[in-house]
Amino acid sequence: MSAVAPWIARQRDALLAQRGHAWLLQGPSGLGQFALAMELVRAWLCDAPTAHGACGQCTSCHAIDVHAHTDLCVLMPETHMLALGWPLSEKAQADIDDKKRKPSQEIRVDAMRDAVEFTQRTSGRGRGKAVLVFPAEQMNAITANALLKTLEEPPGDVRFVLATEAAHQLLPTIRSRCLAHTLQWPADAEAGAWLAEQGVPQEQIAGLVQASGGRPDDALARHAAGQSPAVWKRLPRELAQGQAGALAGLAPPQVVDALQKLCHDLLMLRIGAAPRFFDAADLPAAPGLAALTRWAQALRQSMKTADHPFNQGLMLEALVAQAHSVLRSRR
Repeated sequence: MSAVAPWIARQRDALLAQRGHAWLLQGPSGLGQFALAMELVRAWLCDAPTAHGACGQCTSCHAIDVHAHTDLCVLMPETHMLALGWPLSEKAQADIDDKKRKPSQEIRVDAMRDAVEFTQRTSGRGRGKAVLVFPAEQMNAITANALLKTLEEPPGDVRFVLATEAAHQLLPTIRSRCLAHTLQWPADAEAGAWLAEQGVPQEQIAGLVQASGGRPDDALARHAAGQSPAVWKRLPRELAQGQAGALAGLAPPQVVDALQKLCHDLLMLRIGAAPRFFDAADLPAAPGLAALTRWAQALRQSMKTADHPFNQGLMLEALVAQAHSVLRSRR
């Protein structure tokens, strides 16, 4: 399987050819922000880097692979860190193990202060240090402000890469201190070829890419989670009938995301545009703009609380009932 998608490799090579101590990688989800950020820090810290990134064989590359590089600080929400196998600080891990608190879904200010202290220490391997922040929009204002001075005047040979799916949520003072790079969309054929290399069956690729809005990372994640394109195609008609079979087994944020995509495509139909996530033939007749707009607003609000420990069955029932009501409303 290909370790680095070709469109990520092209962007890595272009960024490595430029100078700058802080990069802000921005763009919609599913385009490889974290993968590109990792490619940059691997090359920066590699013992034998090339114009095409890290060598992949040296001690530095191995240390990054096992999440133990002394000159790399990765800042993510604790939920992300645990899911991806990155170690937490001893205190944070002890607090979670002792059930004093749950893993944070934000980048905590304590972790940022540790990162600032990390930048002030001497490099352990003599090739400088790197700080990776992802997703950067998960810094609250206090956490972001703790980074500002160090980001503007980094001590020694320290470089930063911030990756975000919502650059507009970052403080303007954070954005102004970074060189911005907008993630590039791969061509459909290129994304399809890469997904095939990752083991996605050829007959599923087009459906997964469509359901993901053309974002290959999201398409691969759907395949890994067992989300069938055939089930996705049934979703609009099932919801119009008040059924929830196509949403069974999805976590609440995934349910809300699916409903948001359906609402988006119905809005597109209502204004005479082409749908993006579904085939037009799979969609029911579009309700009126007012009903769809109210539904979109309600779904945005639901997404804010989708990770809360509600009764998932009751939440799913409420969301399906809401969708059914909208889809049956008079146009």
